[in-house]
Amino acid sequence: MAVVFQKTKALTDVKLHYCPGCAHGIVHRLVAEALEELGEDKNAIAAVPVGCSVFANKYFNFDAIQCAHGRAPATATGIKRVHPDKIVLTYQGDGDLASIGTAEIIHAAARGEKITTIFINNGIYGMTGGQMAPTTLPGMKATTAKAGRDPKINGNPIRVCEMLSTLDGPVYIERVSVSTPAQVTQAKRAIKKALEIQRQGLGFTFVEVVSTCPTNWGLTPVKSMEFVREKMIPYYPLGVYKDITAEEGK
Repeated sequence: MAVVFQKTKALTDVKLHYCPGCAHGIVHRLVAEALEELGEDKNAIAAVPVGCSVFANKYFNFDAIQCAHGRAPATATGIKRVHPDKIVLTYQGDGDLASIGTAEIIHAAARGEKITTIFINNGIYGMTGGQMAPTTLPGMKATTAKAGRDPKINGNPIRVCEMLSTLDGPVYIERVSVSTPAQVTQAKRAIKKALEIQRQGLGFTFVEVVSTCPTNWGLTPVKSMEFVREKMIPYYPLGVYKDITAEEGK
């Protein structure tokens, strides 16, 4: 019997701890599949964050290190400079990357560090109980914004792809999602491209994944995917925000 689909060897058999409907598991699989298909799954090192994906090192079947909150880009920078032959990636959520780690990601990108960042944007602090994040939408409720985010009081959400794309250091920046099968396919394509660009030694690559948090959103898994498509993506449009490799190929 022909094998149509099987679990990538770049993931362990440890049971995921994520809530039903959380997209972390999907993105973990895409990262692992991309590395395996590139033949780099035994040559990768991940810097994992503080947040819901703090235990990602248990799920990836390659080397990983847990970092202080927001410091994954700095950790990954050190690893890559010591091991330039390795594929080094950070896997971070919005509280980790876009709040306490804002300076870290901006300066790693500005320096053009030859690492890849996978950024999960679900618009809220997940692990700590649903507080407002830098990416929480206007009007979106959180435990620290009971009436919904008010830009006049709380400021506007940060669009990370747009911000980083203004810097000279990044080579490739794309925003994707995983709320439909077609989006999952595109997300894998973007992640694989980002890792391939790193393998070529061209510079900093960044893939943002607009994702879900059914538990803290107070929605079912199905409704949370609908929320991504109807509310999140209009505010965080999908697409390529920077691709030096495409520009050079013109």
